[in-house]
Formats: sequence, C-alpha cells, structure tokens
Amino acid sequence: MNIETWAMFFLAYLVITLSPGPNVLLVMKNSIRYGWKSAFVTVCGNLICQLLIVCLVAVGVGQLLSALPFWFVVMKTLGGAYLIYLGIKNLFLSRKAENRPMEKEAESAKITSSRRLLIEAFCVSASNPKTLIFLSAFLPQFLDTAHPAYEQFAVMYITIFCIVTGVHLGYSYLTSSVGRHFSFRDFGKKIDKLTGGLFIAMGGGILLSDRV
Repeated sequence: MNIETWAMFFLAYLVITLSPGPNVLLVMKNSIRYGWKSAFVTVCGNLICQLLIVCLVAVGVGQLLSALPFWFVVMKTLGGAYLIYLGIKNLFLSRKAENRPMEKEAESAKITSSRRLLIEAFCVSASNPKTLIFLSAFLPQFLDTAHPAYEQFAVMYITIFCIVTGVHLGYSYLTSSVGRHFSFRDFGKKIDKLTGGLFIAMGGGILLSDRV
C-alpha cells in the first residue's frame, strides 16, 4: 500500500468514524456514568471486535455472510435486539436515578466491572452484521495486488486502531467537559435518556432494514 492509497483510506475511515454511532454513544454514556477511565476500556472492547472483523474480511467471511440470508437474518435479529435491550436498560437507569439520593447515585455509578464494560463494548460493535459486509466491500478497494494482502490488512487495522482511539477518546473528553458544567444527576440522567432512545432507534433500524 503506497502513501497515496493509505492517505485515501485514512481520510475515508476518519469520516466514517466521526459519524456518531452505537460505539460513540456507549463511550459517551460510560464516560459520564463511570468516569473517563471507562472510555479506554470501552474503546478496547470496540477495537478487539474491529480486529476480529478485519480478520474475517481478510478470509472472505463477509462475502460468505452476504450470500447466506438465513445467517444474516439471525445475526441481524440478535444484534438489533441487543441494542434495544441496552436502550431499555439506559432508560430504566435514568428513571431509577430520579428516585435515588444524589450521593448514592454517584457512588453506585462508579461501582462497575471493567470486564463487563469490555464485553458490552465488544457486543455493541458486533451488533450490526452489515458492518462486516460493508468492510468486506470497503477494505479491498485499497488493496494493492503488488504487495501481500495480509501486510496491507495489518496496516489498515493499525490505522483503524489509531483513528477509533483518537476519535472516541475525543468524544469522551468533549462529553466529560460539558458534563462538568452540570450536576452528575441531571447530566447523567439526560445522557441515559438520550443514549437509551438512540440505542432503541438504531436497534429497530437494524431489525427493519433489508439485506445488503
């Protein structure tokens, strides 16, 4: 992969990542509820899933999935249902916070498992099977047949790693900066309601979408 091709890939993936999606929403929510350190764990969960997806694209699983309607529907149903579950869970948290003393709310928000956040981020990143199919069509466009494919996929993943880390931590810092101007209860409750509604909408969109 020459520098011109890499630059095109970098700019294209940067634009894709800057568009807020489920992973960005999860980073924002966790940054408010559990502190800025949770953003690193959330990003790690996303990047582990991205690594798996890039490896699957490299061996052609995305093309195989697009040719198997049954498994695509199964994965789409599971992914959409999971996002809806997260949305309902966030709405429940916002309602529960209304009846909880502020000190207990802030204390309970800090008590969480990094492992749980990592798994949650991985599942959110893997929730939409269209991501695999999209990257199966997107990544090969930047391959140079004059060089080994595995080396170029490695370069693309390292690039994805840097872009996702920078953009998601940037969103986390922005959310935390805004949150400092509001009380934990008010801002955390608003974030829970916002992300809850958007997760439900995104999950419904996945369930109702047609095959790619």
